[in-house]
Amino acid sequence: MAEYVNLKVGEAAGVLYRRLEEGECSLNQIKTHLSTNGFDSQIALMAIGWLSREDKISVNREANRWSVQLNE
Repeated sequence: MAEYVNLKVGEAAGVLYRRLEEGECSLNQIKTHLSTNGFDSQIALMAIGWLSREDKISVNREANRWSVQLNE
């Protein structure tokens, strides 16, 4: 089961990375985008963590809005 979850998180991270190549997203936009691609919100958050751990993205907060963008 753990291998399956890791595979799904990795797939979601790839889908998210390709979406972020188009520009910055809010957390809600990410969850919606990944949901339409078959991933639940928990997998979406793990995908953000995956990309963050690999130093591929930056996560920012302004007031009550979280945003995610690719690192340059």
